[in-house]
Amino acid sequence: MNHDSISSTSARGTVRTLSQQEELPLLRDHLLRLDRTSRHDRFHGFIDDSFIRRYAERCANDGTVIIAYFEDGMVRGAAELHPPEQSPDAQPEIAFSVERSARRKGVGSTLFRKLITEAHAKGYGSLRITTGAQNDAMRALATKFGAQLTFRHGESTGSIDLTEQHQLKQAPATASPPIAPVTPIAAARAIVDMNRAYWRMVMQMSGWGRAA
Repeated sequence: MNHDSISSTSARGTVRTLSQQEELPLLRDHLLRLDRTSRHDRFHGFIDDSFIRRYAERCANDGTVIIAYFEDGMVRGAAELHPPEQSPDAQPEIAFSVERSARRKGVGSTLFRKLITEAHAKGYGSLRITTGAQNDAMRALATKFGAQLTFRHGESTGSIDLTEQHQLKQAPATASPPIAPVTPIAAARAIVDMNRAYWRMVMQMSGWGRAA
């Protein structure tokens, strides 16, 4: 099973994809630990414990991929990739949640990158993300990764074009032509040529260089 250390100076955990057997207990317990504001941001309103338990159970059985951030053996952040079959418009949807103790450590960005890699591997062409209008951190993160967000009914909804991101990633870098070394003689010649060009311009502007 893949375990990736998170690339942050302040975060000290690991990131990996949960197995189906792990999803229900680990995702459920993580979501239940979210404080009131974090629950509101994640589910666009205050959600009671019974809803979260049913939600985690559904994720564990409908093919949702959970990429989790672990600290001390506990899931402190999760990125969810919901399959297109669960969406009315057949577009895969993503969602994120990070407990308050694990914020401002680069966890969200790391989870976002891992999730996009997973979506590419599954051949998805685009992803939909929906977040609360007051969730500034998630809206900024989504925009960072190319989401075009629109505001409606108290929510920000956006789509990330994975084909466009893939093309930018695969585009070969334009090679710069090799720079020839400058010798002292070449430098002296360049200075002389520049001086000649300058005085030629001055004479033309003064009328001295015009034919009679």
